[in-house]
Order: sequence, then structure tokens, then C-alpha cells
Amino acid sequence: MSLGQHSSDSAPLFSSDSEAEAPEEAAGRRGGGEEAASGVSGVRARLIVFILCYINLLNYMDRFTVAGVLPDIENYFQIDDGKSGLLQTVFICSYMVLAPVFGYLGDRYNRKYIMCGGIAVWSVVTLASSFTPQQHFWALLLTRGLVGVGEASYSTIAPTIIADLYVKEKRTSMLSVFYFAIPVGSGLGYIVGSQVSAVAQDWHWALRVTPALGLIAVLLLLFVVREPKRGAVEARAELHQTSWLTDLRALSRNRSFVLSTLGFTAVAFVTGSLALWAPTFLFRAAVFSGQKAPCADEAHCASSESLIFGIITVITGVLGVFSGVQVSRHLRRKTPRADPYVCAAGLLLSAPFLYLAIVFAQGSTAATYVFIFLGETFLSMNWAIVADILLYVVVPTRRSTAEALQIVVSHLLGDAGSPYMIGVLSDSLRRSDSFLWRFRSLQLSLLLCSFVAVVGGAFFLATALFVESDRTRAESHVPAADEPIVVPKSGRSTRVPVSSVLI
Repeated sequence: MSLGQHSSDSAPLFSSDSEAEAPEEAAGRRGGGEEAASGVSGVRARLIVFILCYINLLNYMDRFTVAGVLPDIENYFQIDDGKSGLLQTVFICSYMVLAPVFGYLGDRYNRKYIMCGGIAVWSVVTLASSFTPQQHFWALLLTRGLVGVGEASYSTIAPTIIADLYVKEKRTSMLSVFYFAIPVGSGLGYIVGSQVSAVAQDWHWALRVTPALGLIAVLLLLFVVREPKRGAVEARAELHQTSWLTDLRALSRNRSFVLSTLGFTAVAFVTGSLALWAPTFLFRAAVFSGQKAPCADEAHCASSESLIFGIITVITGVLGVFSGVQVSRHLRRKTPRADPYVCAAGLLLSAPFLYLAIVFAQGSTAATYVFIFLGETFLSMNWAIVADILLYVVVPTRRSTAEALQIVVSHLLGDAGSPYMIGVLSDSLRRSDSFLWRFRSLQLSLLLCSFVAVVGGAFFLATALFVESDRTRAESHVPAADEPIVVPKSGRSTRVPVSSVLI
């Protein structure tokens, strides 16, 4: 079934005329380097990356604002750990379900407008969630689930835009800048959430910060971002849009993609668990040890743990992403398997430090934060590198679909269930509702994270066995004779048809 007849050399569906470059203009600029080939100037390309980073930061800031005020939410709604874990799980589930839809659309239609629509929906439902009454916890779950629309529309598409603006070392550098926004945004979520709640003496206000910033993001996308030509910077000829089923079959046979996705699933499991439960765990440890008083006010719990954990997340995220990229760049001179090796090392090194952080929580607060710092630093080494692996082992016309598939798998088996699993496990281990067992049960359940980190490291080591051959295959990809491709009505073959597909 044909859904359109637009090619990369014409304006994509829903695109404005300003984004369609005339053939003469494109030919005149093609000799100007990577940016000219993409149809986007160097200055605009850097602006686009900056805007995408801002939106990525905003997405993660909103995601972890809830974690920053989780003790307040638990106290306000009088819910147990299992229901608290559902707040993250329902969001991740909707995000996961919608990711393939936006991945399919992102490979075929104008990516800028898809992101604009998703972020607008996300901003509205985030604001709506801040007005949830005390008797309707289900409404908070519903709105948090709908927030996944914005994240799915953005996370599957943004990296592919960067991939169409830069190649090789420049692409790695820009992706590292883009993925700095994940830990920084996550940390700001804890900080802003806890501090706005403290100032307003009401956790509802913590959820009203990001919607206004989301409106700014939509305006920047509309008036500054320009759709680059797909695959043009890689100087590829005769790349064709194949059917969605063909794309899925090809991705399932790509061993580097499959194994790195499973490795990233372990990263998602650990980060999802820690993101939601670490501040609450640290707060319970402080209450158990007598350093803090339990919650007294329904709308606000006096807790500095979210602030401290947020600051640690920002610092370790920036340090981890930067060090991961630099170590990988250095090792690439010695081995083409550097990227999966660095990812494996990050997970395997994070496991013992996270274990020690959990074990030491009741005895030494200082030691706990030191071990969290080291564990999160090593864990953060993966973010930019995993994205780069996907982009260079997958051909340009399948990248949004690959991003979507990686999101589905990593969240389905990772952080979609891990917060809820940790919460349910904590409830099942608790022998009484005393401060001791509220702390101890959560402590025991969080130990699962160290084991999962080791398993993830093994998957990345397996990725190293195939990454060379898969990268070579992607760079020299020629469509097979039996692959269904799209030929425009003119009969002229195009480089990367973007809005037509046969299923």
C-alpha cells in the first residue's frame, strides 16, 4: 500500500515550502562539505543540535521530577511501593508502545512536525497531572502514561536527525553533547522537583515547571529546526526505502544491533530502578538511622536526598558521558571493537560500586554517596556510545525504525517493569510496616540492579565479536534483489525516498 510519492529531493509530507531545496541550489551547495550535502548550513546544524539537546534535557527533567517528590506522592495518596512503582511503569509502557509508531513515521515523514505534535501533547498532559485530586490516584497514572507520547515522538527521531547532519568523529561528538542532556536533565528533575515542592510546600507545583518550557521547545522546533536530507552526508547512492517488514527482518539479523540492544536493556533496568527508588531509599535510610524525621505533612516531606542525588546525577552523567566518549575515541586507534568494550567495562565496573552503595546506606551516608557517584559515573559511559553503535551498524533508511525497536526492547525488558518489580519485591519482603522493614525490604530488592549490570556487560562483550562485520555491511549496503523498494511515478530512482512505503 503506497502512502505517498515524496522523495528526499522534494518536500516531505506536511513540510513547508521553505524546507524544500531546489535542485539547482542543492547542487551548488553540495561541494561545501557535510552540512551542505544535508541541505543545512553549518551554523543552522549546530543550532539544531542545541535545540534537540534542550528538548532532550527537558524530557528527562520531566521524567524524573516525579521521582524527586516520590515520598510526598506516597504520603499524599497513601500508596505502597508497588503502586509507586507503577508511576514509572505506566509511563515507560506507553512510551514503549508508541515508539514503533513514531519510528515508522520518522523514517517516512517530516520529523520536525512529528516532534512538535508529540511535545505539545506531552506538555498539556503534564500540566493536567499537576491538578490530580487526592482521591483519584488513577488519574495521575493515566496522565503519566500519556506523557509517553511526547517522549516516544522525540527519542526515536532526534538521533537520526543528528546522524543526517554529521558523520564519523563529528557525529560522535555531537551525539555526546546530545546525550549529556540525559543525566543533566535527570538530575535537574530531582533538583527542581524537590526544591519547587519545598518552596511551594506542595508537590503539585513541581509538575508545573516543564510544561511552560515545553511550549518554548515547540516554537524553537517550528521556526529554527530544518529537516536535513536523509543519508546525504554519507555520500550514498541508490538508498531506497524498503517495507517495514523488510526493515524488521534486516534488523533482527543484525547481531551487533540485537546484542547491543540487550546490553542497553540492562542499562535501562538499572537506571530505571535507581531513578525512581534511590532518593526514596536514601530518605528511608536516613529515617531508619535517626538522621531524619518521617513525613508529617501530606503534601510535603522534608527531604534533601532528592537534591543531593540530583546533583550527583548531573555531575556523574556529564563525567561519565564525556569519559566514555574520550576513552572510546582513544581505543578506536587500537581496535575497531572499542565501543562495545567501553560499554561492557562501564557496566561491569558499575556493578560492585552500586552494590556497596546499597549495603553501606545504613552505616555511612558519606560512603553511600561516594559509591553512588562512582557507580553512576561508570553506568553513564554507555549513553552516547550505544547510540553511535546503532547509527553505524544500521543503514540510514532504517535508523528511526531501529531506534524505535531498541526503545521497545530495552524498555519492555528494562525500565518498563523494573520500578514496579522493585516495588512489589520490596512489599513482599517487608515483614512489618516499621521504619526498619520499610528500609530493609527496599534495600534487599535494589541489590538486583548489580546482578543485571553484570549480565548487561556480558551482552556488550558479545557485541564486540560482530561489530566490525556489521559496520562494514552497513557502510557498503546495496539493496537485495528481493527487497521491495519504492520507485516514484516518474520512474527515476531516488537516493532516499522518505515518505513512501510498501507493506
